[in-house]
Order: sequence, then structure tokens, then C-alpha cells
Amino acid sequence: MTTQQQSIVICGGAFAGLALALALRQGLGAEVPIVVADPMLANRPSRDPRATAIVAACRRLFEALGVWDEVAGTAQPILDMVVTDSKLEDATRPVFLTFAGNVEPGEPFAHMVENRYLIEALATRAQAEGVDLRATAVTANETRPGGVTVSLADGSTIDASLLVAADGARSKLRERAGIATHGWDYDQSGIVVTVGHERDHHGRAEEHFLPAGPFAILPLTGRRSSLVWTEKRTDAARIVALAEDEFHSELEQRFGLQLGEIKALDKPRAFPLQYFVARSFIAERLALVGDAAHVIHPIAGQGLNLGLKDVAALAESVVDAVRLGIDPGQADVLERYQRWRRFDTMAMGIATNTLNVLFSNESTLLRGVRDLGLGLVDRMPPLKNAFIRQAAGLTGEVPRLLKGEAL
Repeated sequence: MTTQQQSIVICGGAFAGLALALALRQGLGAEVPIVVADPMLANRPSRDPRATAIVAACRRLFEALGVWDEVAGTAQPILDMVVTDSKLEDATRPVFLTFAGNVEPGEPFAHMVENRYLIEALATRAQAEGVDLRATAVTANETRPGGVTVSLADGSTIDASLLVAADGARSKLRERAGIATHGWDYDQSGIVVTVGHERDHHGRAEEHFLPAGPFAILPLTGRRSSLVWTEKRTDAARIVALAEDEFHSELEQRFGLQLGEIKALDKPRAFPLQYFVARSFIAERLALVGDAAHVIHPIAGQGLNLGLKDVAALAESVVDAVRLGIDPGQADVLERYQRWRRFDTMAMGIATNTLNVLFSNESTLLRGVRDLGLGLVDRMPPLKNAFIRQAAGLTGEVPRLLKGEAL
């Protein structure tokens, strides 16, 4: 039991860190100081050109945190989705699987949101609610009886009950805690670029499975789409280095002309793809969330959503503990969070890896088997609905925030 309300320090000011800060502030009130430390907080507003699919459960989380209304006008609902499986040189790409876009009547299973708008909405809301945003790095942390002393690059120190690592895939806090990861490199890169097109997409997302990897066309507001384009790493490096007209030829060959003339609206960037899961999501007075805890293949678009599920589970575990007068950094509180999240994370990692292995190859035999499987699933609406609800984060033990409920 503790009577002293120490700070909770979150290292990392992107989606996971800011969403967790808001959830804790709203659940705990002003009595518990919430600090977010990240040098990138000095670079506001965000200029991140990428976009992210926010599934229904995570949209409900943002509604509960009071930020969804700030981005809803720039969010594009995904109204349906089609899946194809072909070779790059094939003249046509027959559709093997289609998904309707609703998990509930009038509720799309996902929205596409441009990162810069959502990050700024989270930061603005956090600041307005009294979260202490510090544009500096966490340089050291030392546990002591009943807490952890956190040192910042600006020379200040904070006495905290809990330190949260939301500092990304190369987490220094995870490294300092001696938490190993297990996983592998895919020898693939994801090319990200925004494309303008002549005709309306009508809210349709497309996933083209090509031998090099999935080519996803995700609808944005207006006549624009966000691409997540997977290639072998050497090919991806070659493609993003091409001159504009040569890049356009590569893009058009994969995108097709179903939406008329197309044009890249920003500079394409390639990100190496990997899979890893931390061997533990917790250490003494430390919890890992988001990419600090796990990184998965983007084939199912679940990476950020997994991190937001971490946020919802950790926030609920901490808030419930504090309301009972329990130290939120106590081992059993953190164990509850780890039990809640680790199985789901491992299951999603295995699923995305299996999909990547199954579809990212030139095997004619495998292509025939998977096309038969896709066709069978397309004829089974209950199974498709189950897939949609699973992808939308609405199955299993769902934290309150992912139901849209306040803590």
C-alpha cells in the first residue's frame, strides 16, 4: 500500500505514449502527475506524411479519450476491402475475397487517419488536460524501495512509481533493463507513399498479394490513397532511388489504372521489416508498450493497433490498482498487464508471419492452394464476419477503453 502519489513517467511521445498519458490522466485525475518525455515533442506540429488504419476498437479508445472528434473530419472510413492474388506480369487480377466494411451497423471496421493530425490532436489534448510534456530524453533510471528515480537529459530528476517505455523498436529503456527480444529480419522493406488518382476510391481498400509481398492500397480523404508496398530489401532501395518518371512506371505497373491516372504526392520512403517480441513486457518498475514490446509484419495492418491495445490494458491495470490504494508500479500490477497482452501479441505475430510466408513467394502450388482457400472463405459470411471482428479488436477480453468506456 502507498499513500504517496508519485509520478508516472512515459518515455516516448508518439501514439502509444500520448494515448497512455491521456488515459492515465483521465482515469487517475490530477493527483497523480503524468510526465511524457521525448525530444520529438519539440517538433510540433508533426510532419509525419504516413497514414494509419485505426480499427474500430482503437477508434473507440480515441473517442473515450476525447480526441476522435478532432480528427474525424480528416479520417476516411474503409467501407469495403478486396483481396487479389497474382503475379506482377498478370494482365488481370481476379478478386478472390471481399470484406464488407462494418463490424456493427453503421460502424466501419477501420478508418484511415493521417498520422500528423492524430499525433497533434493527442498532444494538444494531453497538454490541455495537464499532462507534463517535456521535450527531452530519459537518460537513466534507478529503482529504489517504493519507486524509481528517472533522470532526464535537461538535468532534472523525477521520483516515479512507474516508468513506461513507449520509445519504439530500438527502445533504450528495454536495452538498459536487459530485456532480450526474439524474432527475425524479413529481408523485405515496406515502401510508403501517398498517391493521387483521377477517380474516386469510394472507401475501398485493396490488398494485392504479389510474389514480392503485399501491395496495399488504403483510401484517404479525397482522391488519394496511402500505399504500403512490400518488396525485397534490395529492390525497395532501388525503387525509392529511381527518378520520378521511372518510379511512376514501377508504381503504375502495380497500382493499375482502375482509378485512372495516378501520381505520387510525396517522396516514397522504405522501412525495413522485421518481427520481434520482447521476452518480457515488464521489469522492476518498468512496462513496455507498443513497438518497444513488439514489432510485426504490416501485412495485416495491425502494428499500431497492437500498441494501442497495450495502452488500454496497461491503463486499466494501473487505474484499477491506484483506486484500490495499490502501488501502480508493484510487480503484481505489471504482471496483470503482461498476462493480458502477451498471448494476443504472440498470436498476431504468428498469424502475420504465416501470411507473409504463405503469400510472398513464387510457388505455383502454394498459389493454387491459397486461392482455393480464399475462395472458400469468401463463400462463408460467418467466417468472414469473425475475421473482421478479430481484425477490429472486438474479440477476446477487451479492455474498457477499447469498448469506448471511460476508465
